[in-house]
Amino acid sequence: MKNISILLLTALVIVSCGGDKKSTEAIIESGNLESIRAKRAEIVLQQSTINDELKAIDEAISKLDTVRKLPLVTVFKAEKKEFNHFIEIQGDVETKKNVVLYPEYSGTLTRVYVKEGQKVTKGQLLASIDDGGLSQQLSQIEVQTALAKTTFERQEKLWNQKIGSEIQYLQAKANYEAQQNAVNQMKAQVAKTTIRAPFSGIVDDVMSEQGTVVSAGMSEVIRIVNLGDMYIEAEVPETYLSSVTEGKKVDIYFPVLGEHVSSNVRQVGNYINPSNRTFKIEVSVPNNKKTIKPNLTAQLKINDYTNTEAILIPQSVLSENANGDQYIYVTNQSENASEFIAKRVIVTTGKTEGDFVEILEGVKNGDTIINEGARSVKDGQFVQILKMDGNE
Repeated sequence: MKNISILLLTALVIVSCGGDKKSTEAIIESGNLESIRAKRAEIVLQQSTINDELKAIDEAISKLDTVRKLPLVTVFKAEKKEFNHFIEIQGDVETKKNVVLYPEYSGTLTRVYVKEGQKVTKGQLLASIDDGGLSQQLSQIEVQTALAKTTFERQEKLWNQKIGSEIQYLQAKANYEAQQNAVNQMKAQVAKTTIRAPFSGIVDDVMSEQGTVVSAGMSEVIRIVNLGDMYIEAEVPETYLSSVTEGKKVDIYFPVLGEHVSSNVRQVGNYINPSNRTFKIEVSVPNNKKTIKPNLTAQLKINDYTNTEAILIPQSVLSENANGDQYIYVTNQSENASEFIAKRVIVTTGKTEGDFVEILEGVKNGDTIINEGARSVKDGQFVQILKMDGNE
C-alpha cells in the first residue's frame, strides 16, 4: 500500500509539472517581472499543498504499517551511585630511617662487628676505632677520682665533727667534683671511638673495612636502614591544594613489583615551590613483606573528589552540537507499547574517570538512556529497544 501511494503521488507531481512546463518557460521568456513572481507564488503554494498531503499520507502509513523497520537501540537505566575521582602522580619511596654512619673520632677502624644484611637493635655496637690511649687516660682519671672521693668523705666527717677548717672541706669537695667532671668528659671522648646503631634496622652496606683509617665526619662507615617506617614523597600541582588533604585515600602501584597497596595521605606540605607551583605530600606505605625499598618509583592515584549520589554514563554516548552543548538521547514510551520515542537532552558534565563521565544536570535517576545506536537516531524519532544493558 505504501509503495502504490508513493507511485501515484509521484506520477501526479510529474504530470502537474509537465503540464506547466511550457507556460512557465513562456512566462520566463516574456521578461515580465510581475508575471514571473506570480508564477513562483503559484508553484510555492502547490509545493506546500503537496508537502501537507505527503505528511498526512506518511502518518496514515505509520499507523497502518505494522511491519515498518525502526532503528534498533540498546538502553540502560541512569542510577545514582558513589563516584570517586582520582588524580594520578608519581612519587618515590623514602624512609627517615635510612642513614649513613660517620665516625666522630679520627683513627684506625680496629673492629667491625656486623656484616651486610645483619639485623641490629638500637644502641648495638657496630664498630670501634683505635682511641689512641684515651682508655688509659680514663683509667688514670678514675683512680684520681676515687682518691678525691675518699679524701672528700673523710674531710666531710671531720667537718661535721667541727674538726679542721672550712677551707680544707671546700677544697676537698671542689677537687672531687672536678675529678668527676673530668671522668665524664673522658668517657664522652672514649664513646666517640665506637659506632652504635641509632635505631633498630638492617645493615645495608659496610663501606669501610677493618683496618681502614677513618676521619671524623668525613669517612662513610656503615649504612643502616629500617624498612618498617616507609613513606612516599610526591609533588602535587597547587590547583589540588584544597582537595588533596590529610587522610585522603590513595591507591599505590609499584610497576617494578606489580603490586597495589592502599594507604592515606599522612602529611601535606605548607609550602608552594615557586619554580614548579607544587606542594609536597607524604603517603605512608605498609611494608609487611619488606619488599618495598627506598627510592622505589610509585604511581599514586589520590582521591580528590567524591560524590555519593552521582549519575555516571559512558563518554561514548555523549554528542556535541554546533553551539558546543553536549547532549544524549533518552527514550519515552509511545502510544504503541512496543515502540519508544528518542528525545534529545542537553546535559552538564562534571569530572571523568576512565570511560565514564559524571552528569551534573539534564539526567535524573531512573531515566532510560540510549547506549548503542545513540549516534544514528534523531530527536523525536521512533526507536525499538533491542535490550536493556546492565548498570553502567
